[in-house]
Amino acid sequence: MPFFATQQSLFRAYDIRGDEQYFTPDFIQALGAAFVRLYKNHNAKQRSKPISNSPISSSPISSSPITSSPITNSPIANSNVKPHHKPKETTVIIGYDVRCGSDSMAQSLASILQKQGLQVINLGLITTPMMAFWTEQYAGHGIMVTASHSAKGILGLKWLVGNTSPSAKDIQMLYQDLIAFDSNQHHNQIDSNSDSLKLPSASQSNDKQATSMLSVIGLPTDTVATPYIDAIAEVFVSIYPEQNLSASNKRTFKKLDLTIVIDCMHGATSRIALPLFTTFCQRVIIINDTPDGNFPMGNPDPTEPNRLAELQQNVIVNTADIGLAFDGDGDRLMIVDNSGKIVMPDHLLYLLASVAISERPETWQTHTASPQVLFDIKCSHHLPILLSDLGATPILSKTGSSLMRQQLQADDSQILFAGELSGHFIFNDGYFTAHDDAMYAGLRLLHWLAYTATHRDKSSAAVGLWGEPIEQSRPIRLTDITHQLPMLVSTADHYLPLPSRAPLQCPIVQQLAEFCCYLQCLVAAPSDDLDSALTAAYVSSQCTCVSSSVKHTTLAQAKQLLPSGTQLTCIDGVRLDFAHGFGVLRQSNTSHHLTVRFAGDSLTDLKDIQARFVALCRPFDKNLAEQIAALLSE
Repeated sequence: MPFFATQQSLFRAYDIRGDEQYFTPDFIQALGAAFVRLYKNHNAKQRSKPISNSPISSSPISSSPITSSPITNSPIANSNVKPHHKPKETTVIIGYDVRCGSDSMAQSLASILQKQGLQVINLGLITTPMMAFWTEQYAGHGIMVTASHSAKGILGLKWLVGNTSPSAKDIQMLYQDLIAFDSNQHHNQIDSNSDSLKLPSASQSNDKQATSMLSVIGLPTDTVATPYIDAIAEVFVSIYPEQNLSASNKRTFKKLDLTIVIDCMHGATSRIALPLFTTFCQRVIIINDTPDGNFPMGNPDPTEPNRLAELQQNVIVNTADIGLAFDGDGDRLMIVDNSGKIVMPDHLLYLLASVAISERPETWQTHTASPQVLFDIKCSHHLPILLSDLGATPILSKTGSSLMRQQLQADDSQILFAGELSGHFIFNDGYFTAHDDAMYAGLRLLHWLAYTATHRDKSSAAVGLWGEPIEQSRPIRLTDITHQLPMLVSTADHYLPLPSRAPLQCPIVQQLAEFCCYLQCLVAAPSDDLDSALTAAYVSSQCTCVSSSVKHTTLAQAKQLLPSGTQLTCIDGVRLDFAHGFGVLRQSNTSHHLTVRFAGDSLTDLKDIQARFVALCRPFDKNLAEQIAALLSE
């Protein structure tokens, strides 16, 4: 058995995450060493690449105001901190969230990286998006010790290599490197007990001497936050130059005439939210802004049912224009409108896509006639239509913000904006870092509401939430927009225990996908050639667990389950789009669960779609079918 076999489950599709008991000192030591090898190997490959003579791309994605050379213009170079290093080659940014144990793990990792020759800048308690922002000032290497929105007692890490998020394959390769290297080290210690007595070689002595010149640089909170706030301010100077009121280099902004309430959920945004939002808004009310890894008000997950009740109440009591909630590491956003109602993530994605499209730079407007908007497989069936009405091309994607970032970073990407149901939203318009930054997304929405949404076409009479006429002279409120969006009745994004399978059985998601493919062939097959079509479908099936009794479903039964015109998508689990709603069942990438969601244009439509999934799952797992049947609408 390889060393750290019990830690294998920590290495997931997007990050490393799991119960704190698995993050032992030995494991953290081995993990730090694996990161050293990862970053050094990356730098060696970059140095070996030939220098390109091609001109700089004219794409707006490469015109970010914060990607200047760190040697001369970075926040570090302009501060009193003078690191002895070449930032483009050796620097790794490290930060951590509020969880009990995150800070000590970050300190340990920083020490390990520093001792093995890497320059480390420890930013302290920050958000994951702030870590991404700071990595762009250097070589793009960063580690964030965080378990995001997970419950207390869970620890984890996210990281960047050359400004790129790791793929699921990259994460597994890191684990394989960790256990292989540790196993070799253990073997060498057993076979060569006298090695520790040998004098170091000349090269080893040189390495130690170089390492002694480096240190872990810790920055004050203001030094970390100010460049981040200033870079965001530059965005709004670019989009709304008329709002810059100063005549000097020190900008004075016209603050938004808005009352906003912010729920930090005792997470990593607790220290930065107030100074950031008071820079742009006249009235800011903050709740749950004491960093506390025990999360006394509940998990730092704004998408959990009833988790926003306190925010809703504060919006109503303070007659606020909007409420914003951030998760534990500040990369997920949920909002409450001025009536105290939670805006559905599907609708929020549409609103933010509207922001990106209406405020895109001129280079994007000439770059492509129809910018692409990426959304994940759990989003509603209305969203593609709404996005098309904005002049965008809707693109369905697998769930996972890191997977979306990889698509955004492709050389031929035409994706202007990306978002998913869980509250991750990424602007790829070149104004700022192309990462899922909840606070930045919230500020983009606020400015759009104040300055752009008021300039909509007013040729038709506007009405309010209850049908009352709207004064055309007053600024548009969030409810003026959201109440015009299609009605959607849905369940929450539910997590169900992953059914246990026999050793030779296929996963339940694969069985369901195969069955649905078979039913589609049955429904679509010509009546005069039904037998040959079904035989072909049966032979092409890769799942041997779908029993012959299921595959001998009658044509009438098939049409009842999957009516003609039903769209089946299997890029990430099983999604079925019907005429008046959709359902999706997939395996979670962050926990040992299935995630399911159902939605319809009415409660009747929702129940009908839910019943179809119950019938589809029952032949494979009756318990799962019963759990799906018991789900209630929001």
